[in-house]
Amino acid sequence: MRRAPGARFPVETGPRSSHNLAMAISLKPRRFVFEYTQAGLVAIIFALFVRTFLLQPFTIPSPSMENTLLVGDYILVNKFALTSLASPIERAFLPIAPVRRGDVIVFRYPHDERQDYVKRAIGLPGETVKIVDRVVYIQKPGQEGYVPLIEPYSSHQDPGSVPPELDNLGPLAIPEGQYFVMGDNRDNSLDSREWGLVPRDHIVGRALLVYWSFEGGRPEGVQAASRQPASGVSRLIRSAGAFFTDTRWGRTFHFIR
Repeated sequence: MRRAPGARFPVETGPRSSHNLAMAISLKPRRFVFEYTQAGLVAIIFALFVRTFLLQPFTIPSPSMENTLLVGDYILVNKFALTSLASPIERAFLPIAPVRRGDVIVFRYPHDERQDYVKRAIGLPGETVKIVDRVVYIQKPGQEGYVPLIEPYSSHQDPGSVPPELDNLGPLAIPEGQYFVMGDNRDNSLDSREWGLVPRDHIVGRALLVYWSFEGGRPEGVQAASRQPASGVSRLIRSAGAFFTDTRWGRTFHFIR
């Protein structure tokens, strides 16, 4: 080892220094791959944690919740808020809220748990619900008589299109751990009026916000597009343009009520 002219520190020269330099160069790609692989795994684990326990995206495929949710809405569901907790310690210390009347919830369909449904919680455990001429009435535990619900979110877009038993139902007593749910579009919704109650452990979470809404996702938009054959480049250009023209910008980051 000798001190190179003008250098402040000793510089190693000779075969040994060349060998060390070659080893350092060969280690750089390995370190680069290792660090980025490690960062990627951390990101994947974090994304899986968020999706499993905190937030999960869903797409609205049907008009049963219009006009609260539209076909083509992409929503985020707060899974943590309504997660089922078995331990009393968890219930005491974790900020978990009960399912409230009026919550827009996502749940596993009781008759096919592979399907996810989104509806509004109407009747709570221990209550009795009845529907008279499309008006929903609730009788709470220990209460005499029924109280009509004020439902500014509900709509009847096609009166007379549903069987009479859906406009007049009950009274139906709701057992503990069960919920009566309905779609806001009462004339175009398959809900508890037809297939029954939703168990508490089937509830995935509460709908939080619309993070994107695409009008081209409506069935008539898809059918219209399928009738226009075009080349791959033309479809790509049309799709890129549709992102701007068919996006409902006013619904972006719209909180769901």
